[in-house]
Parts: sequence; C-alpha cells; structure tokens
Amino acid sequence: MTCAACVGRVEKKLGRLDGVAASVNLATGRATVSHPAAVPVGELISTVEAAGFTARLPEPVAPEPGDEERPPSAGHPDDADDDHATRAERRRLLLTALLALPVLALSMVPGWQFRNWQWLCFVLAAPVAVWGAAPFHARALRGLRHGAATMDTLVSLGVAASFAWSSYALFLGGAGAPGMTMPLRLLPTAGDGSAHLYLEAAVGVPLFVLAGRRMEARARRGTGSALRALAELAVKDVTVRAPGGEPGLPPREGEGQWRSIPVDRLRAGDRFLVRPGERVATDGTVVEGNSALDLSLITGESRPVEVGPGSAVVGGAVNSGGLLEVRADAVGADTQLARITRLVEDAQTGKTHIQRLADAVAAVFVPAVLTVSVSVLGFWLGAGADPQAAITAAVAVLVVACPCALGLATPTALLAATGRGAQLGILVRGPQALERLRRIDTVVLDKTGTLTTGRMSVTDLTTRTDGLDAATALRLAAAVEQGSEHPLGRAITAHARAAHPQGEQLLPAVRDFSATPGYGVSGTADGRRVEVVRPGDLTGLPAPLPDAVRAAETAGHTPVLVTVDGTPEAVLAVGDALRPDCYRAVDHLRRLGLRPVLATGDRAATARAVAGRLAITEIHAEARPEDKAALVTALKEQGGRVAVVGDGVNDAAALALADLGIAMGGGTDAAIGAADVTLVREDLQAIADAVRLARRTLATIRANLVWAFGYNLLTVPLAAVGLLNPMLAAAAMSASSLLVVGNSLRLRAWQPGGGARRSARRPERARTPAPGGIA
Repeated sequence: MTCAACVGRVEKKLGRLDGVAASVNLATGRATVSHPAAVPVGELISTVEAAGFTARLPEPVAPEPGDEERPPSAGHPDDADDDHATRAERRRLLLTALLALPVLALSMVPGWQFRNWQWLCFVLAAPVAVWGAAPFHARALRGLRHGAATMDTLVSLGVAASFAWSSYALFLGGAGAPGMTMPLRLLPTAGDGSAHLYLEAAVGVPLFVLAGRRMEARARRGTGSALRALAELAVKDVTVRAPGGEPGLPPREGEGQWRSIPVDRLRAGDRFLVRPGERVATDGTVVEGNSALDLSLITGESRPVEVGPGSAVVGGAVNSGGLLEVRADAVGADTQLARITRLVEDAQTGKTHIQRLADAVAAVFVPAVLTVSVSVLGFWLGAGADPQAAITAAVAVLVVACPCALGLATPTALLAATGRGAQLGILVRGPQALERLRRIDTVVLDKTGTLTTGRMSVTDLTTRTDGLDAATALRLAAAVEQGSEHPLGRAITAHARAAHPQGEQLLPAVRDFSATPGYGVSGTADGRRVEVVRPGDLTGLPAPLPDAVRAAETAGHTPVLVTVDGTPEAVLAVGDALRPDCYRAVDHLRRLGLRPVLATGDRAATARAVAGRLAITEIHAEARPEDKAALVTALKEQGGRVAVVGDGVNDAAALALADLGIAMGGGTDAAIGAADVTLVREDLQAIADAVRLARRTLATIRANLVWAFGYNLLTVPLAAVGLLNPMLAAAAMSASSLLVVGNSLRLRAWQPGGGARRSARRPERARTPAPGGIA
C-alpha cells in the first residue's frame, strides 16, 4: 500500500463480505479484521488479493507452548524478505539518481547545454521513465485491472505524459534540432513556436517520489521502534535444570544438570538460570539467589529492583547482579512481555475518528484529481492556450496531488506515541482510548493498591474480653485468607506464618470458602465458621473491639473484624503506606484541570485520613463494587467524562463502566482486562503523564491533518492555473509526506512535564509496611 486510497480500497472490499469489518493501517501495513466463523481466513486473503494486494496472517507476538516458530528477534523469514526488498529499492533509487541528475542539470542550466544535449538527456531519461518508475506503472496497471486508482496512478500518468510529450517534441516537434537550447523556467510559459522538453519532469518525478518514499519508510520504521525494541527483549535460549530422577536414588547421567534449550521449549514449572548480564527468559518466581533487576525497558522503572527468594520476576528484565535460579510461572503468549507487545500492537493498528474521515476523503480523492486534471487540460485547450502549456498544467495536477499525507497523519503519530508510552510504562489499548484520555475531566481513585502501595502488614491485633486468644484468632483468620488474592489476605496470612516457626503447617484446611469483593471472605476451618470482613455497626461489638476499630481508622489503617461462629472475636489493624509519588500525582491531576475523587471500600474515618493527606475533598467510603459502578454512572449523568483508576476485582465493574478505565499494572487480570489504559510503571504520576501524552498526540494528529488537507487545497489550484512545474510539484508532493512523518517523529522524544522535579517527596510519608487491606 502506498496511500490512503489503497487503505480505503482494501477496507471497502473486505467490508462487502457478510459480517466482516476491517480497519487497515497504512503505516504498519496491517489490517485488523472482525469476521464470523462462516467467513474463513482464506476468503479474506483472497478478497485482499482480488483488490490488487497481497496478504498473509501475522506471526504470533510470542510463540505458544509447543510452537516451532521463534519470536521476531530470532529472525523470521519475512525479515529476510523485507531486507531483500529494501536493498532492491535502494538500488533502484541509486541508479535512478545516477541517470536523472545529469538530465536535471542539463535541462536547468542553459550554459551546460552543448550541441545535441537533448538526445543525451533522452537516452538517460528513457530508463528512468520506464525502469525507474516501473513500481508506479505496475501498481497503476494492477489498480486499473481492479477498477481502482491510487497515488501510483497519478505518478505513473504524470511520468508517462511528460516522457511522451518530450518524445513527440524531439521526433516531431522540432526540439531535436542540433543547437537547440532550453532556458530555465520554473513556471510554464506560452509557446514560442517549438515544442518544449519536459524530460526533467519525466526523471524528476520518479526520483523525488522514490527518494521521498525511501525517507518516509525509514521515518515510519523509526515510529515503530517500540515494537522492535519489545521483540528484541525476547530471549532465544535459556539454561534449564534437567529432571533429577527418583527420590532417594543417585541421579543418572544428565539428571539434575543444567543445559541450554530454545526458549520455546520452556514450560511452566521449569527452573532456569539467569546469570549476571542476562535477560530473564520468562515470568517466574525466584527460587534461589539475590540480585537487582533492570526493568527500565519493560515498565519504565528507572531504578533497579531488588529480588530474592519468593520475588516475582518479569521476562525481559536484565539481571544486574548475582546468579538467580527462577521457576517459570508463565510462558509464550501468557507472559507480561507478550501482553505488553499485544497492547502496543493493537493500539498502533487502530484509527481515530478523525482519521476515518480522512480515509473517506482519500477514497474519492484520486478519482477527483483525475477528473480535475482532464478538466484542466480541456479548459486550457478550449481557451486557445498552447498545447504544451495545457499538458504541463494537467501533468502538474496529477503529480502534486498527494493523499499519502492524509493516510499517514494518524498512524505515524499513533506509532510514535504508543511506542513512547510503552517506554514510559503507559500502555494504551487503542486510539479511541487515546481520544477519551484527552477529554476526561474527573478521575475516580481507588485507595488500596492505587493510592497506597498494596504492601500491607498487620500493625495491631485486639481480641474481645474473655474470648479467643490472639494466636488462635490470627490462626483462624489467616487460614480463611489463604484463598484470597487481596493484599489484605496476603498480609494476614504472611503475619500468621511469620509469627509461628511451623509456617504453613500451622494453618488448617478450609472448606466452603467464599469471597465477596469489597467486603471480605468466609470459610470453615477446624470445624468453625470464620468470617474476616470490614466492620459494620460498631454498637454491637463487644469491648474493646470498637475502640480498636476507631484507633486503626485514626491512624489511617484498615480495621478488619474476625468473627468465629457468629461471635466477633478480634480486630486486626492492617497498615498500608501511601505511594511516595501520590502527593505529587494528585497535584498534577489538578493542574491538568482534572477533578480527583476518592472511592474506597474502607470506612469513612480511614478514607478521610487518606483524603486529608492528599487534599482530596470528594470522598465516597464503604463503597462496594456496585457502589463504585453507581458512582461512575452518576458522575457521567452529571456531564462528567470519567476515568477510574483501580487494581482489584472490586474495581473491574467501575473500570468497564467509565469513559476510560486505568488499571495499575500490578493489579489483577480482571482489572487490567476491563481497563483501556494500563500503568505498568509503579508510579502514580504516570496517570498525569498519560493525559499529557494523549493531549500532545491528538494535537500532533490535528496538525498533521491540517497540513495534509491544506497542502492539497493550496497546491492543486496552483497547478491547475499553470503556476507549478511538474518537477517542483513532485518535490512538493514528497515533502508533504515527509513533513507529516517528521512531525509525528517528534513524539518519540516527548518528555513528561516536571520530570526533573520528581525526586521531591512529601515529608509526611508513612513508613512502607509489608503486604494487605480492604478497598
């Protein structure tokens, strides 16, 4: 594909199939197609081929277990095809330039025009007009066979008309006479009795277009660098431990030893080594060793992260320190790196609403230009103008018209912006999410795991008078919380295990486990019914439990009530520190004109304590998942454009209902799946960065489209009235696309505002505890 008209033709052909919808991206050369099972993939490919193009299924972003394909970084055959095509284009451009430059020089510098110079120019121009412009002629003929016209049609007709007229002038129009000279004229003029040559246009048009597309392709490749960088993070080989044989028996030869295998043979549960300087092969858990991991290329986290036994590691991270032995938890398409790559790729293949309008205009643009060109030729001839001036104006109209810039305005900006976002730890699901991100005016913030670190610890345990002892109450609560994924459950379980040397053996088995998001968990342990929930009405609690609840809330901690067989037995205070960056993050949101709202499942006193430290005035406490969803609906009904930031299962409904859902990367799969934006970077300021990036990207797209439309509105009339030489028209046409791509490339260097000041921290930051809380 070479222009937006190509995009429109492919989408139109696919859209004619029953139940099929397609979105084609010019910058990436990819189509996202939704089709019913009754329409096989083979029929989709045949339809694209019937439109005059080729198509194939894309390679998987990451190989599934058992696949023999290697990741893109391993060198797919398609890469070799692309390299071969690139070398062929470079050779064509080089030879075209060697032949065309003498023709341009002789045609434009009268002092260099020796006797019979025009015949030398003709000999040099013929290969350029035929072989150098062959790609344009071939694609134009292919489009003609399918009843379509594209940018290549305009270029091909322009080159053919210029060369044909020059041939006529040389052989029949008197321009081949010895001693003929041609003055330098950048603008067409009236005839002087002999036909003029336009060999400079015949060679200049293909030369400038080939050079422009070459530079454009390199620039577009630059905008897609994020995907290639992600692909390069994939490891090719990994060192794994061979199975160790039967327990109690000495290992046979090769058992329990380390060996290197291709990464696509790695399976979940395998143990592998990560040496200093190597990349982690896949997501897993550290079994042995301590080190620091560089996650900058994956999450945007600038500082190394310390890991040790029990720590989760991410595939693609660089081991900066010691030797690690890791157990693989996810492989292939299930890894975080693969999910990030899919999100970036999906975002880059989508379209904004304004780009769809541009594509619709481009679909009728080329036929309209052909009509204008023929009309200009007829008008000039009908007005009695010189035929060569009429032909010059008609050819200039063909050459100067450029729907390429229209087709590249949005995709190149999206490529650059989503790539830059991925580098900053901001993953946007698609261009529609980018548009909504720019327009939001209200941000609903969850507390636990969003404003707080999510790394909770039990800070206090109070039992009722004459009730269970503290050890028994903690043991029963931790047993039930074993089945919970919530940070609160992990904190209580970790505290119980740390308090007893028997660890896991201390906790009894649990039956009839159930979890109510935003409320708590329950189950049967040691034959007793145990509930671990947020406190309700304090008036019914036995002493001293009400005082314990109030003390925890005053300290900004989360109180948790433990009920055994229907009797309130204990209150656990679970402490969770605010994220060190949340003060500045909330302030940045206000500066962007956004209204912060706190919605949490915690009690009102705890919520007020947190909101007071962040100067958030609108608070919604004791909010269950359905309450958060209702809050979002109410805010939208009031005219707000609402974004929700959350990380847990209890946030999924609100994330899905909001105009824009933003999930913390360390959250649950349910939250990430319901969100439009995922913040991989553990930095709440990424929310403000995402809004700024969205606003800058949409501004860039608007500027690109203004230029693309304005260029054609200006140059086509100038060409029609004879004020543009075809050669200058070709240069202007190439420059328009380069300007659009160059403007988009500026997004690759975009820096978040206030980055240099981010080291500042608020002094009232609480001590960071270890993992749990209700939200």
